[in-house]
Amino acid sequence: MAKVLVSDSIDQAGVDILAQVAQVDIKTNLTPDQLKEIIGEYEALMIRSSTRVTQEIITAGKQLKIIGRAGVGVDNVDVPAATKQGILVVNSPEGNTIAAAEHALAMMMALSRFIPEANRSVKDNKWERQKFVGVEVYKKTLGIVGLGKIGSHVATVARAMGMKLLAYDPFISMERAEELGCRVVEMDLLLQESDYITLHIPKTPETAHLINAAALAKMKPTARIINCARGGIIDEEALAIALKEGKIGGAALDVYEQEPLGESPLRALTTEVVLTPHLGASTAEAQVNVAIDVAEQIRDVLLGLPARSAVNIPGLSPNVMEKLRPYLSLAETLGHLVSQLAGGRIESLNIGLYGELAGSETKPLVVAALKGLLSDALRERVNYVNASIEAKERGIRVVETRDASLRDYSGSLQLSAKGTLGEHSVTGALMGDGDIHITAIDGFPINVPPSNHMLFTLHRDMPGLIGNIGSLLGKFNVNIASMQVGRKIVRGDAVMVLSIDDPLPEGILAEIKKVPGIRDAYTVTLA
Repeated sequence: MAKVLVSDSIDQAGVDILAQVAQVDIKTNLTPDQLKEIIGEYEALMIRSSTRVTQEIITAGKQLKIIGRAGVGVDNVDVPAATKQGILVVNSPEGNTIAAAEHALAMMMALSRFIPEANRSVKDNKWERQKFVGVEVYKKTLGIVGLGKIGSHVATVARAMGMKLLAYDPFISMERAEELGCRVVEMDLLLQESDYITLHIPKTPETAHLINAAALAKMKPTARIINCARGGIIDEEALAIALKEGKIGGAALDVYEQEPLGESPLRALTTEVVLTPHLGASTAEAQVNVAIDVAEQIRDVLLGLPARSAVNIPGLSPNVMEKLRPYLSLAETLGHLVSQLAGGRIESLNIGLYGELAGSETKPLVVAALKGLLSDALRERVNYVNASIEAKERGIRVVETRDASLRDYSGSLQLSAKGTLGEHSVTGALMGDGDIHITAIDGFPINVPPSNHMLFTLHRDMPGLIGNIGSLLGKFNVNIASMQVGRKIVRGDAVMVLSIDDPLPEGILAEIKKVPGIRDAYTVTLA
């Protein structure tokens, strides 16, 4: 039975799901050395925000297949190192969406009405109503940086509260922004016009200290900024100075460059700032949601199924996965097949998408095709995570072509590879029942389902040849399960595909190539 290590506290619902397929060990508060010492025993690791999964930990995890982060961000996981080692990294991009959005809105209201300081004052037996005169958010302008799921929910609620909305997000469509009631603007204009600014973007090299002294100087002196996204997006030193000098009206932070928050000038400020200890996802509902979401993905991967929210498989968002899931096996099968036909060192791979596939997201299909292409050379080392990296390191050139007008089937996929044995192509499609069929070999039309052991021949279309091949196979006790011939013209060249029950005995392929009319012959194993 597989073993899963849970190194941070998660809801019991997640543990129960993992226990369906694995032995679950819950060991929290491990030091890095302790985690490194035991991680080699486990196929899966489930964490939250406390455990840091460094390159050293990943290297020690020789059996790891998946790392699951019960939350949105994966800042505490060395994703490139995991990718290089072929380890899936999954998260729960939607599990705490509502919790995070509501916390940002709560922080905005707390900041506007001095709620933390007023609460403290009353508990100190004071009644300082005049000291805590707040401001209304109604008709104020809210600048939303990042219109993803969390930012979108903030926009929906803020609009209902009567706020005017600006948005900065280079990746959002104008149509989507308009649906949410947002006017899309450049960052400088958002800084200048907003009464409130809320951040909902990841921490990247491009967003680090996005809100710095220069940005703060562009804001209104009454403006207030909220960060419940990621620490480090705001330059905290510059923010403290701006607040102290009255250059902006206030700030509310739930995340910090260093957590827990250590010595910081923000601590000395009073009504100008609200600080909470990374509570964005800390609701009872969110804790259950993210635990279930990530545990289900770990369970599925251990059962050999794809994960729905892998952060290190390009293009495999849940929506894309749902649409392309049937075609991933097709791409992988064709990749495995064409690699054996082209043989040896593969120089290039051309991926053609036809019919309805021409309008699809290509990255998942490319990854699946490369996984199949490299499966013989790398065996268990290649998977959906590292296939693109392994192909790049081997200098395999990948080209994509599309043609929606070709509709022999609703959607078909063609892979052409150039290798040691020359250039070969295979085309495949999904039939109405969802079964994979090979529909062409090197341009010759056929229609045959793939099988574990197959024999392909290129030959002259002439009487008696098929019988000679059948007799030869019978002589060596090779049983034929199915046979199909494809040709373009009568008495011209043709291909034959034989599905056989067992691998060909040693030496028989050379005998087949000697049969009159046979131009070439290949064996393929797809098991």
